[in-house]
Parts: sequence; C-alpha cells; structure tokens
Amino acid sequence: MKLATKIIHAGAEPDPSTGAIMTPIYQTSTYVQTAPGQNKGYEYARSQNPTRKALEDALAIIENGKYGLAFSSGVAATDAVIKLLSPGDEVIAANDMYGGTYRLFSKIFEKFGIKFIYVDTTDVANVQAAVTPNTKLVWIETPTNPLMNITDIHAVAKISKAAGALLCVDNTFASPYLQNPLDLGADIVMHSSTKYLGGHSDVIQGALMMNDTTLREQLYFIQKSCGAVPGPMDCFLVLRGIKTLHVRMKQHCENGYVVAHFLRKHPNVDKVYWCGFADHPNYNIAKLQMRAFGGMMSFTLKDDSIEAAFKVLSSTKLFALAESLGGVESLINHPASMTHASIPREERIKNGLVDGLIRLSVGIEDADDLVEDLKQAIG
Repeated sequence: MKLATKIIHAGAEPDPSTGAIMTPIYQTSTYVQTAPGQNKGYEYARSQNPTRKALEDALAIIENGKYGLAFSSGVAATDAVIKLLSPGDEVIAANDMYGGTYRLFSKIFEKFGIKFIYVDTTDVANVQAAVTPNTKLVWIETPTNPLMNITDIHAVAKISKAAGALLCVDNTFASPYLQNPLDLGADIVMHSSTKYLGGHSDVIQGALMMNDTTLREQLYFIQKSCGAVPGPMDCFLVLRGIKTLHVRMKQHCENGYVVAHFLRKHPNVDKVYWCGFADHPNYNIAKLQMRAFGGMMSFTLKDDSIEAAFKVLSSTKLFALAESLGGVESLINHPASMTHASIPREERIKNGLVDGLIRLSVGIEDADDLVEDLKQAIG
C-alpha cells in the first residue's frame, strides 16, 4: 500500500454500531461490565478507550511499527521511556535537542540517579566513545531542534544494539511522512503529536511507536500506571490530522525549499540551518534516510545582536511569534528565550545555539507571501 493511502486509512474502521466512517469520540470514564471481570475489552478509560485505540493503531501503521501508544504530551511520552530505566543507568543523548527534553533529563531524572551524557551525535564515533557497561538508552533527534543537525539512525542503531541499549528517536521534526526510524533499526520512535501529526495547532499530545512486544507491554504498564493519557477528543483531533499528513507535508516541504533558498540569498542573513542544502554537513545521510527535507529551519543575521533578531521576530505579519511548530500556519520563534530557555546559556552557545538564532516553522500558505513577509521583516 502506498504511503498516502496508508496514512488516510490507518486505524480507520467504520463504527460497527452505526457505520460512521469517522471514529466516534467515546467520551466516557468507565464501561459497564456484564459480570466482575467480564467486559467488552474496556474497563476504565485511563487503561483503554476506543478512540485512543484507533489512534494508537494508526500511529503504529504510519511508522511501520506493530504498536503505538498515545500520551498526554510529547514530554509525557519521553517521560515514559526514561521510566524504563533504573538508578545507575546511563543515557547517551544528543547535545542539540528540544529544551523541554533537556529540562526533563537534567532537572527531573538526574536526581533519581540516572546519568545523561550529551554528545554530538552527528559523528557516530562520539556515540561509540560514550558507551559504557551502564549505557541502557541512546536518545537522538534527527533533524535536531533547532539547528537541523542530522544523525545516521542506522549507524547509531548498530552501536546501540551492540551495547545492549535501546535506541529512541525523536522523529517530531521529520514526521512519519519524511522518515521512519523503526525501519532503520530504532527500538522506539517518539513524536510530539502536537506538531505535524495533529497539524492544526489545536491539541497537545505525544506518541511512542515500537515493534517489540515486551517493550510495548512495559511502556503500556507505565502509561496505565502513571496515567499521562490523552482524552478522547484529543485522540479524535490527531486521528483527523493524520488523514491529511501527506498533503500538508508535501506543501511544508515545497514552501520550506523556497524560504530556505530565499534566506540564503538575502544580503542581511548570515547562516541558514536547513538539511536540504547540498553543503549541509550530513546532507548525504539526510538524503538517504529522509524522503524530503521538511519545513523547519533556523537562521542568523549578519548583525548578530539580539536586538536585530528581536526586531525581525516582532516585525513579521504572517509568521506568528509563538512556540510550537508543525501547524498549517507559519510560526517564528526565538529558541534562546522560548523553546530552549531551560538550557543554560553556556551550554547553548557551546552547541551553536546563539542568542540571535531565529527558528521558522514554515506553514502551507502561499510561498510567495511568506517570502514577502520575511523580506519586509528582515529589511
């Protein structure tokens, strides 16, 4: 089955009682049992919900996995993965990652005795060098947030497997339309479904996809026991969003190409971070493991002052100044003070995330209008 067809029909079955083509919103907290322990597969909505089940089936299908689990946010999904670990375990993590992930790792889980080792995963030799007998998990983003760095998933998967560690890939920036880490050897794929999967900036949700049955049962136990589950309305919204993922992503990619090339030619722009440029350091890896290069990018100005960046951030008309990404509308963001403010400044600077960096989530509006908006804002 081709990708577009799979995305539209993933997890979708007509409602058996009415024939409704869209999965109903089962807005219920509990289910009537015919006798103690005798039910129709559902007991309590924290553990199971038919709308969530349809979504989880869809999530598995679009990532070429056997199992999907939905969570109340991307951070909640990440939290569940780390709860697979024990005090003394070590995690090798990318040094360029979403600030909320770094905050969860450094401020919450470090105090429980889990050690996080941050390396530049674009060079897989750094991952290999960081492996110890206590390594139990490797966590990567590719492309990374916000510098669009690319990591070779297949190569890191081989290192992780040899070390007896799990590999989890945050696939939020790419989406399943552009990249499928399970096919490349990853054990778990994480998404902030808030972004491209939902696609309309109207829901907070996270997801995990995997193939291993034992791993699924462990993560389901955490999901059920800790209770960070999404409500049925949120599940319905992400199910609806997934149905248009392929057409939206195609436009995100086309617009991203136009905007990235415009920025690179602009006399007041210094660097443009977008993995679709042939001179991107890991372009060949991106081309190999991704179907296209997406609508996420970052850039700096030749006037690298934070004042110049703030002027641009406050001057756009179509690009809305807001956190998040992946919606149909274009967004502009200042990572240092917004999405990545929880990372200490010295760490940000060391990893290349300078104070003047501007991040764009290029939406699906007319590309010419987006270019004109940036042109008048940059000056």
